Amino acid sequence: MVATVTRRPDLAAMIGPLGRELIALEQPTLRAHGLTMWAYAVLLHLGPEPVRTQAALAEAIGADKTRIIGVLDDLAARGLISRQADPGDRRVRLLAITEEGRQRRDAAQAEIQRAEEEVLGRLTPPERETFLAVLRKLSS
Repeated sequence: MVATVTRRPDLAAMIGPLGRELIALEQPTLRAHGLTMWAYAVLLHLGPEPVRTQAALAEAIGADKTRIIGVLDDLAARGLISRQADPGDRRVRLLAITEEGRQRRDAAQAEIQRAEEEVLGRLTPPERETFLAVLRKLSS
């Protein structure tokens, strides 16, 4: 007996167009706040506690550790993040978001999430709750 497979598009085929739509939606907001996608990803990842190494940050956001250095240099030069020597190991740099970086990140994120409401508005309230719950589960 052969198992019957229900035909559906591949996950990437379904998620890809939505991902491209969301990226296009974010671009004008990020430009208005002077941020690239990678810079925004860095600022989103930096919280109250410093990140111990640039390599750890790159891994956490899915970036190449050599490519992220230019992004970090730019953010530090603009005062959006700080890099300080780790007192326990002077070779290691602790990365932290500055108050200015936090304000810029929060402002961009608020605008992006307002724009995302249009996309989420295509769903009924129960569909929206389920969709967001599933995204959280799959991305953890």
